[in-house]
Amino acid sequence: MLLSPLGWVYGKIADIRNTLYERGVLKSYDLGARTISIGNVTTGGTGKTPLVAYVAEILADAGEKVCILTRGYGRQSSGRVLVSDGATVLVDARTGGDEPVELARKLIGKAIVVADADRVEAAAWAKETFGITAFVLDDGFQHRRAKRDLDIVCIDATNPFGNGGIVPGGILRESLSNLNRADVFVITRSNLVSSTDEIIEKLGQENSLTTIFESTFELRRVAKLDDPRSDIADRSRTFVFCAVGNPESFVSQIELEGFEVAGFRSFADHHDYSQNDIDQVEIDARSKNAISLITTAKDAVKLEGLKFELPCYIAEGEVIINDSDRFRDLVLSA
Repeated sequence: MLLSPLGWVYGKIADIRNTLYERGVLKSYDLGARTISIGNVTTGGTGKTPLVAYVAEILADAGEKVCILTRGYGRQSSGRVLVSDGATVLVDARTGGDEPVELARKLIGKAIVVADADRVEAAAWAKETFGITAFVLDDGFQHRRAKRDLDIVCIDATNPFGNGGIVPGGILRESLSNLNRADVFVITRSNLVSSTDEIIEKLGQENSLTTIFESTFELRRVAKLDDPRSDIADRSRTFVFCAVGNPESFVSQIELEGFEVAGFRSFADHHDYSQNDIDQVEIDARSKNAISLITTAKDAVKLEGLKFELPCYIAEGEVIINDSDRFRDLVLSA
């Protein structure tokens, strides 16, 4: 019964903080290069990380020297960590965080990745060290100390606003009225719902001037954990496990791709796997007569050194955005 009042208090604190930024009482800092923020207004997974990679690739392919700035939530280190220098992934997931390491692996040759709670200081260091010409702020919507040229907000089509309450009474991180700060909305996982009309209508009520795109996440390959060049041959009786913010959407995606999901087990977001966890997953899988395991690329970075008896596969894919040329133009003109 205390959750809703606490959510109301949390929301008011967020509103006051936003007002202080808008009035200049709290200062925002120019990072000295083109800055694109990608974030959300809810807790949990919204499909943000694949979009961060997508935007970084747009910038890199246009000739920019790109740096992704991320807090590195869930990592066991503190301070600043250079996750990737653009050529090599330099740390493991425990040190750099699972999502930063996932991004670093995907963007070799295209982006530097830095984990630091103080993204303003990290930006200054990265610009001086690497000559950065474009920054991508991972989970940047609430990080208002950093100015941005384009504010992209992800809205998960499968659970856009929860029950409408602010944490801990719901999944909202701030009131929906603050969506008026956004420049672009991307409705993610739009292929997993029958219609996005109600979401589009709600977003229009909060910010009628913002451009709205829809995106899907399409599998490109389901590769074996120890052989990234392979592809799964048998799509029957697989057991899915993951530690992501919206595990149900991952299962739905796997089923949409034609896999027979025999069972499923989820762990808390950013969970650090132990051998005991994997052993239990395999016990559960065998109880369902599963012949293989499937997990996410985010989970894969935390599975090194762990032993599997059943073949374990990694679902790898990419973001597909409707009107992609227009989206690219907005990013490059920011």
